[in-house]
Parts: sequence; structure tokens; C-alpha cells
Amino acid sequence: MAHLARRHTKPELLLRRELHSRGLRFRVQLKVPSNRRRTIDIAFTRARLAVYVDGCFWHGCPEHGTQPLTNREWWQWKLARNKARDEDTELELRAAGWTVHRVWEHEDVVASADRIERLWRNLTEDRSSRKSPT
Repeated sequence: MAHLARRHTKPELLLRRELHSRGLRFRVQLKVPSNRRRTIDIAFTRARLAVYVDGCFWHGCPEHGTQPLTNREWWQWKLARNKARDEDTELELRAAGWTVHRVWEHEDVVASADRIERLWRNLTEDRSSRKSPT
């Protein structure tokens, strides 16, 4: 497992390329503010939008997630721990004022980018409308 990609996976790279081609700029693998051991896959810092690209196996996709047949008990523990860590990270980010959006690796890249761009535009419009004139 140490040799498996944890960042810069193919689905993540495809999504980043699509977002970048739309003129959206973001940070990659940004540390979670309240937990420096965890990172945000794609972070729009001004909008406080955190995007995660989750693998179907590792994060328990309801459509494509599978359970290995060998060493079943350990894998159930491992995958449940992954989900719990995802939920905990999401709670920490939300408490810090971030919006969290998750994308499954099997989702269409263009459709995912459309959702993220809409969300980003809504968040940046909300923030700019709240600023008071000087």
C-alpha cells in the first residue's frame, strides 16, 4: 500500500486540468488549517472551498465500493477508519468556515467541474456582496 498514489491521482489530475482550463486557480494539497497532518486535494482559498477527489474503493463509494474477500475483518476496519477520517476532516473544515465538496473518481470530469465552478462562483459572489464599501 505504501506504493499506491495518495495524491496527484489520475482522476484528480483530470479534474484539476479541467478546472484550470476554465480559468479557475487553486492550491493543491493544502494543509487543513486545524489539522496539519491532513490535506485538501484542491483548495480555493479565497472562497474557502475544499474539493476532495475520492477513490471508490478507499472511500467506500455506494455504487462501486467493494470489500476484499481475504482478510475481510482488517479491510472492514481500514475502510471504516477512512470514512471516519473523511467525516472528521469535513467537520473540522466546516467549523473553520469552509465549504466541502466531494467528487467520486468515477464521476464525469466535465460535470464535476461544472458543479465546482458553480459552487465557487456562488461562494465568491456571496463574499464580495458582503464586503462593505470603504
